[in-house]
Amino acid sequence: MLDRFTWFKQAAYLWKGDGINVYIDPWDVTTDDPADVLLITHAHEDHFSPADIEKVRKGGTKIAAPADVAREISGDVTPVKPGDAFELGGIKVQAVPAYNTAEERLEMHPKANQWVGYIITLGDHTYYHAGDTDHAPELSDVRADVAFLPIGGTYTMEAVEAAGLAKAISPQIAVPMHYGFVVGRPSDADVFAKEADPVHVETLTPTNPFPSEPLDS
Repeated sequence: MLDRFTWFKQAAYLWKGDGINVYIDPWDVTTDDPADVLLITHAHEDHFSPADIEKVRKGGTKIAAPADVAREISGDVTPVKPGDAFELGGIKVQAVPAYNTAEERLEMHPKANQWVGYIITLGDHTYYHAGDTDHAPELSDVRADVAFLPIGGTYTMEAVEAAGLAKAISPQIAVPMHYGFVVGRPSDADVFAKEADPVHVETLTPTNPFPSEPLDS
C-alpha cells in the first residue's frame, strides 16, 4: 500500500498512480514528476511552498487548499474546509480537521483557521494524511487503510500522542511523518512504532537525508 509513495521530508509526499501524480504538501521536492493533483494542508512554509508548487505544477494541475492558502495560489484552485468531500482530477478526497488541542500549542494551528488533513482514495485503498494536528476528538472517528501521522512534537503530537491516535483509527498501516527535520529525531519513529502496538507501523526513507545533527523535540 506504500509502494507508490515517495516521501520527500516533513509531510511532503508524492503518490504515483497509473497516469496520475498526486502531491501532498510538496516541500524540497526531489523529483520532476508533473502534478495532476496537489493538496495543501495549511499555510506554514514547510507545507505551503510556492516554489515547490511552481516546480511541479503543469497547465492542468488541480489544487485544493484551505481558504487562506487558496487565495495565494493562481490557477485551478479549490478552497476547502473541514468536512468538505470533493473530487479532484478523478480522486475522491475528504477534508478533516487539523488543529492543536494541547495548551502549549494552541496558537500554532488554531481550530479557527480551518486548516485540514485529507482522507484520499488512491487506487483500491484510503489514505489519511493528518497535516499538522494534535489528537483532536473528532479524529478518533477517521477511518482509513493507511494513516500518515505527525510525531515530531513542539508543533504537533509527539510520538506517544500520535500512537494513541493510531490506535483509535486502527489503520492497516500507520506511517510516522513530520519528524527528523525541523523538530523531532529520526529515533522518534521507533518510539511511535512501540507505542502504537498492535497497529502495524511502517517507516519510509525520505529522499532528503535527515540532518546529521540531532534535533530537539
